[in-house]
Amino acid sequence: MRPILSIQSHVVYGHVGNDAAAFPLQRLGREVWPLMSVQFSSHTGYPGWRGRAFDASMIDECVEGLQAIGVLPQCAGLLTGYLGRAETGEAALRALAVLRAANPEAAWCCDPVIGDVGRGSYVTPEVARFFRDRALPAATILTPNAFELEWLTGVAVRTLEEARQAVAALRARGPAIVAVTSLALDETPPETIDILAGDETGFWLARTPKLPITVSGAGDLFAALFFHHRLDAESTQAALSKAVSSVFGIVAATLHAGRRELALVEAQEELTGPSRVFRALPF
Repeated sequence: MRPILSIQSHVVYGHVGNDAAAFPLQRLGREVWPLMSVQFSSHTGYPGWRGRAFDASMIDECVEGLQAIGVLPQCAGLLTGYLGRAETGEAALRALAVLRAANPEAAWCCDPVIGDVGRGSYVTPEVARFFRDRALPAATILTPNAFELEWLTGVAVRTLEEARQAVAALRARGPAIVAVTSLALDETPPETIDILAGDETGFWLARTPKLPITVSGAGDLFAALFFHHRLDAESTQAALSKAVSSVFGIVAATLHAGRRELALVEAQEELTGPSRVFRALPF
């Protein structure tokens, strides 16, 4: 499998950003080149967290270094998540341009980390606008959550039909594939959650139980797994089913263990062979 360049956050403790993406991808046999947008002691949900965002120039320098040693033609694509600053997003776009110059088929999976239902936006307005105005036209795959879907489209989404229309609206602005997580819509049964994906061939819906736990990093994990499976010549439908099933298995194991952080190491078999498979059905 060809490697992925992953520009995301790094935490010393826990599993978000690159720390939710790199090991799962490696466990599935894919090489990852992690490039950190920030380094924090933990995710920012912990009181007393410390750390800082890196300068965008560091991303430029590291990409220049990869270019200098001639490895970029090997790279299958770019994965991005939490960026910290708008200028970091611009550096990610420059990295994408260099990568696509070396490999014109390189894909970009952009997880537009802006906020969440109940919390609202937790990035600066400049970062949110970067995703909407700059990232959308260049992305190959977009993986927003329910809050980010509404923010990026500017439209309230309450039904599955409205979600499908919102996905189509995002696709019309650039991404070939959009996969939306954490949907709780009028048709979504209580105690369940919906994940909807669409591409040029149609729409697919996966539905899982809603587990009584709140964890950080599940969206980062989903984006990495969905990107991996889609790159691995899987259809969008198959990639959605595999990613959803593995994320559910990891989160269920985290709940069972009474953990706050994703049980990625303990439940790593869920990455290669989920104990429960959720089909993605045409919608």
